[in-house]
Amino acid sequence: MTYESPAMRDDRIDVAALFGAVAQRLPRIIVLTLVLLAAAFAVLMFMPRLYESSASILVEDRSSIYTRAANEQAPSSSSSDTGVVSSQIELLKSRDTLLTVIDQLDLRSVAEFNGGDGGGFSPMAIIGRLLGRKATPLSIDETVLNNLYSRLTVSQERDSRLISVTVQSTDPQRAADIANAVANAHVARRAQLSLSDTAVASGWLRDEIDRLRVVVNETETAVANFKVDNDLFVGSNNTGLADQQLSTIASQISAAQERKSTALARASLIRGMLERGQSIEGVADVRDSAVIQQLSEDKARLQGEMAQRSATLLSSHPTIRALTAQIRELDNQIAIEGRRVAGALDAEAQIEADLEVSLKAELDNAKVSASTATQDTVTLDELQREAKAQRDLLEGYLQRYNEAFSRTETNSALPDVRVVSLAAPSVTPASPKIQLVLVAVGIVAVLAQIGVILFAELMSGRAIITGREGVRPQDELDEVPFSPAELEAEQQAAAGDSLAEEEGADEPDLFAAPEPVIEPPPSAAVSDMRVAGADAGIAQSRLIEELAALGSLPANDPAPVLPAHRAAPAVIADTVTLADLTADLVLGRTHLVMLAAHRSNADCEVLADELVADAQARGLSVALVDAGSGRLSELPGLSDLSGDAASFGDVVHKSTDNSFAEIPWGRARSITRKSTKPLTLVEALGDIYEVVVLLTGRVGMNSTLPMFADLDGRVVLVAGPEDEGAGIEDSRAQLLDAGFSTVDVTLGPVRVAA
Repeated sequence: MTYESPAMRDDRIDVAALFGAVAQRLPRIIVLTLVLLAAAFAVLMFMPRLYESSASILVEDRSSIYTRAANEQAPSSSSSDTGVVSSQIELLKSRDTLLTVIDQLDLRSVAEFNGGDGGGFSPMAIIGRLLGRKATPLSIDETVLNNLYSRLTVSQERDSRLISVTVQSTDPQRAADIANAVANAHVARRAQLSLSDTAVASGWLRDEIDRLRVVVNETETAVANFKVDNDLFVGSNNTGLADQQLSTIASQISAAQERKSTALARASLIRGMLERGQSIEGVADVRDSAVIQQLSEDKARLQGEMAQRSATLLSSHPTIRALTAQIRELDNQIAIEGRRVAGALDAEAQIEADLEVSLKAELDNAKVSASTATQDTVTLDELQREAKAQRDLLEGYLQRYNEAFSRTETNSALPDVRVVSLAAPSVTPASPKIQLVLVAVGIVAVLAQIGVILFAELMSGRAIITGREGVRPQDELDEVPFSPAELEAEQQAAAGDSLAEEEGADEPDLFAAPEPVIEPPPSAAVSDMRVAGADAGIAQSRLIEELAALGSLPANDPAPVLPAHRAAPAVIADTVTLADLTADLVLGRTHLVMLAAHRSNADCEVLADELVADAQARGLSVALVDAGSGRLSELPGLSDLSGDAASFGDVVHKSTDNSFAEIPWGRARSITRKSTKPLTLVEALGDIYEVVVLLTGRVGMNSTLPMFADLDGRVVLVAGPEDEGAGIEDSRAQLLDAGFSTVDVTLGPVRVAA
């Protein structure tokens, strides 16, 4: 079908006529522009000349190693500190700083600032007088301050710490003087503030020092009194008397034990040599005996005489026998004396043993005293620490006070601002800019006149060329395949034909897939037809379901056609549709849905995605819990929670608006069945979110559905598109036998292959 466009009028602008109109009125434009320039020049000549001068202030910390305190750290330097510079700018424009400048330069007597004739030539003043506006009477200080504010500009130079103070005045020297005075006044004020802060700090330190002196005296007195009351005296080497006594007694015990052991060893040596018949004259203790020495000398003498007689006499001679008997007697006497020496050594060892016993008893008494002293030392150490802390604090405050007091005098502290550039009198006026103003007035005048001329020509129609009427060619017209009325008629006809075919068919093949639809060209009408066709198909499907529920269809008739081109299983009791589940969730009849898969958990996942998406589209908050997929995830989930590898907050992953929460399977391979944390988590999610969807996996030994049997939820058995009715009924019977009162069956949406 085709249609013809209405008649069109092709009008266009005559550019040549526009330029001709402008050229025709060019003399008038030039004359009017010159008049406006002359008027502007006359006005500028009556305006006062303002001269501008600028002074620069640098904001930085001027402390050095020579002016800082001993324990004061150097400040960190930065290229720019916007906050500090902004604060300095506000201080520069403060009322106190400007009043100081006004008093210093006596600006109250200057007509330019006190509201006299000097300021009467300003454009705003002239306009105010022409309008008859009466100024509100102000004090002389307010008037001078307002005029100075209007002439003062304080700004930061780019991103630096440099502040420019710019002042405008009719007198160039006065402008420079005011700029320098403002800068110097600010520097002096900052120095005064620094001294004031230091003086306040010094006063606070002085009060703290007076208080700390009393505290230090009390703590040190408490330490001394505790030492006297508990006999905690300190001896040499900063060691307590009890410790020294213990050390001395221990040394004496060691010496007594050593002497006893030595005496016993010597006595045992002497007795052993006597028993073996060895000579004991070489033993030191025997040799030191005077008796042994005398007997040894007699023995040596007799042995010498015997040796002399043996040279002439035989061994059986009476003289030789007599000498031998004497020598034998001397040996017996020496042995007897050696035994006596051994007994003396035993007696000495006994004495040392008795001394050791007494020293040990004394050591025990010293230990008791030392233990008491050790316990008291703990309290003493605490008192000493407190006294030392207070003393160190007092000494630190004293040092700071001395340093602060030395900087409370005038010129003893450097302010953090300084003038780096003084203002000089300007030679050329800064305002008004005569050349710039005249150029702007000339350009605006010319453009305004040209605009008025062009607008007048267009509005009068003189610059419009009118075209002839005509019809668009047939080949340029667009073809529209259907009109809205034709589409509606065709839809009604198609719906009537399909209904007639359903009623008149002998054996309708309801399980057969519908014929593919050939889509028309994209247009608004075709889009409407698609929507209408889809709505008609949905309405027809619902009508067939309602007729089947009422018993209008025969029992042996096949089930109606299911959407998504899949076959329906056998008739199953307690079946629900996706629309029913969604309606129950939206209306609040169902709060928790526990999905159990008949064959594949993927069917549950697809159905869960549909439920979640539909609930979120209706503005409900949704929580999705994966307790049946078994797929390991990078984020912690329900398996980690059951194995105490993650907390409740770690496994709940929320969206940015908190309307959706997802709990994945987790990083562990299985969920601990004995753990009650998954049940607690699902209960908590039910209190927080309006809809909770729980995936429990395939029905069988690996299903997690028994873990959540205590929850008041709706159990839904999800069947696949190819599942048989008998198998679905068996799975449903297993769930009913497991203790679930009601188990609904639904057909999950078709999974789209990737």
